[in-house]
Amino acid sequence: MWGIVPAAGRGSRIQPLAFSKELLPVGSRMSDGVERPCAVSEYLVERMIAGGADKICFVIAPGKSDILEYYGGGYGAASTVYVVQPNPAGLCDAIFRVSPLVDPEEQVLVGLPDTVWMPQDGFAALPDGRLSFLLFPVERPEHFDAVVTDGAGRVLEIQVKSPVAATHWIWGGFKMPGRILEELRRLWLARDCRDEYVGTLVNAWIAGGGEAWGVRAGSAYVDVGTIDGYRTAARLLSDTAGPVGTRVGLDWPSGRAHAGLHLPPKARP
Repeated sequence: MWGIVPAAGRGSRIQPLAFSKELLPVGSRMSDGVERPCAVSEYLVERMIAGGADKICFVIAPGKSDILEYYGGGYGAASTVYVVQPNPAGLCDAIFRVSPLVDPEEQVLVGLPDTVWMPQDGFAALPDGRLSFLLFPVERPEHFDAVVTDGAGRVLEIQVKSPVAATHWIWGGFKMPGRILEELRRLWLARDCRDEYVGTLVNAWIAGGGEAWGVRAGSAYVDVGTIDGYRTAARLLSDTAGPVGTRVGLDWPSGRAHAGLHLPPKARP
């Protein structure tokens, strides 16, 4: 299973930073009794692995080589690969750059690397073989993509940052097989690549006879792309902390392998 991490954005809402926003330290892990910081994107990677992903593809901009340096060739048991998005052309463009790598029947998870959400195993609630969205309740849906469903969970419409959103349920990640990823890519091309957001494209997909489903399995969702969101994420992680630290990771990124710093515990002497 693939996990696609679109990480080519400039992060203009939280600048200035001296590094990619996906590496912003949020929360921590404990290692040999020492608490060390975690990059915000690790929360998404861990949730993808918990959902079954064994291959993580970061879509990065040409200047964001620090992400490659941080994650190296893997995270825990998952391998990492990198695709370059030459220009900031939106989420659809970023995701579809991975489509040639994905087998038609292989499952794909997509999430946003500057978010923290609960539960950690939320992706596991999404079924195989169909386009399905992991939904979260939020107080201000107008800042997100609200997903309107019928009583059975079938997606009727995705309202992209609508000031009059009809529901408080927004998507925080989604899953589909490679064949649907490719069908969406072809639809996007047929629409002259005008869809920047996934929501408008999925609305067109549904209008053409496609089916998408919403699964209300999320309990908390924080966009860390703002200072207020950063503070909220820190509180959320603190509230859900275990007794040994604000957060304990499944594993470590394999980049920057300096002894005692980012060297995975299993590789230590």
